[in-house]
Amino acid sequence: MNANLAFLVIAHGSRRAEANRELDQVCSQLRERKSIPIVQPAFLELTGPTIAEGGQRCVQQGAKEVLMLPYFLSPGIHVREDLIDHRDRLSKEFPGVKFYLTDPLGGHPMLIDILLQRVDECLKQKQN
Repeated sequence: MNANLAFLVIAHGSRRAEANRELDQVCSQLRERKSIPIVQPAFLELTGPTIAEGGQRCVQQGAKEVLMLPYFLSPGIHVREDLIDHRDRLSKEFPGVKFYLTDPLGGHPMLIDILLQRVDECLKQKQN
């Protein structure tokens, strides 16, 4: 993998700390699976690090390309407007770094598999 590549994984943010810690786990798993040294969590609101702080941390660690990965299910206003605005601001602040925004999770066919797995788990628990 490209040593100058970073993943900036972005979630909405919650007032519940345990919900926010899930993003740290996601980042750890991404780092391990893809051998990406720079995988930074960031939050849109309610907690930190903010998207601006996360982008800055990626650059400080040597990133020349940052893939912004929305940990969102649908392409709602946050993805279509807010994250695009954040990408554009980071691009202006760090002109030597390329920032790319990926699609959100929703719409991917593997999500149906996950939903069906959750149904199976629930039905098994119901039987016990």
